[in-house]
Amino acid sequence: MELIRCFLFFWDPTHFLVIIGLIISMVASSYVNRTFKHYDQYRSQSGVTGTDAANYILQQSGISDVGVQKISGNLTDNYNGKTKVLSLSEATADSTSVAAIGVAAHECGHAVQDKKNYWPMRIRTAIVPLANIGSTAAFPIILIGVLLSWNQTLINLGIAAFSLALLFQLVTLPVEFNASHRALTILSEGGVLSSEEVPMVRKVLTAAALTYVAAALSTFLQLLRLVLLFGGNRNDN
Repeated sequence: MELIRCFLFFWDPTHFLVIIGLIISMVASSYVNRTFKHYDQYRSQSGVTGTDAANYILQQSGISDVGVQKISGNLTDNYNGKTKVLSLSEATADSTSVAAIGVAAHECGHAVQDKKNYWPMRIRTAIVPLANIGSTAAFPIILIGVLLSWNQTLINLGIAAFSLALLFQLVTLPVEFNASHRALTILSEGGVLSSEEVPMVRKVLTAAALTYVAAALSTFLQLLRLVLLFGGNRNDN
């Protein structure tokens, strides 16, 4: 009974927004894993590996200053524009599945964006430090504002800081969708994938993109909760 009372004391209706965000993220993550595992069972007709596909795309795109390496983990693939290194996970690098080729191609899409100075990618890179600082400092700033007799100026500053995380998530969306589009175009036009395999890879990349949509929705719901809890027009004491 005491535990229930404590729970009710700290509970407020806006917690539902956090729960909804968590559910959305969990569903998106589960969906991308299921989709990857499903199409990971389909071997590509060309017989190329994820690494082969990555090297092919880089070569076809005239990119010679990007290295390709294998890293540990599952779906930990990433492209680092600062070091010019494309890292493929163990589940991707040596696999000949259409799913692995799709993931490798997507990361190459980021390398192509980098080469072509794709402006949404430049914006995302520029706001990363601000987004990291904002998301880290937001809650302490809000807490200090509350402790200082509900100082609305500080509270609003904290909310604004957290909104930078949402801005980052929103800018990320066109970057990720564009990378997938570039990858599919190169793979299909270059004959790496057959006409039957292209739709399979598209489903894998669409599922992966949904995780970014889910992240943006979850961050928005967290921001909405902060506004509902602390964004009222209260006078400073």
